[in-house]
Amino acid sequence: MTFVVILSFPGMAGVGCHQSFTWPVREFDYSGNMEITDAVGALSALAHPGRLAVFRLLVKVGPQGLAAGDIARTTGSLANTLSANLSILAGAGLVTSRREGRSIIYSAGFDRMRQVLGFLVDDCCNGSPEICGDLKLSDEVCC
Repeated sequence: MTFVVILSFPGMAGVGCHQSFTWPVREFDYSGNMEITDAVGALSALAHPGRLAVFRLLVKVGPQGLAAGDIARTTGSLANTLSANLSILAGAGLVTSRREGRSIIYSAGFDRMRQVLGFLVDDCCNGSPEICGDLKLSDEVCC
């Protein structure tokens, strides 16, 4: 499976000036050990203020998600910027989408989020997890 993102540059409408990037979509098969390259992919998708804001908003609203227009209004994103950000987050498995009528509803990928968090604390404090406190990554913590 491949994933395509097309970026349009402001002020160039109708000129045909856009850049297209294609990369394979990685599936995370988390069995207690996430590959470091997969973790880096997910973390790099979040390493942008706009994408992080979108992801945090989707985490906040829970599994019911939000329509793209509502995300754009809440975050103040332009439609094409939001589209690119959602595509990158989806490529990392951090966002899922579903169609409801004429709208596409986006939700946070809570399973993927737990996998990334689990990867980050997997070897917490060299076998002394009490140092990490009450950090829990179970379903009771979030959605």
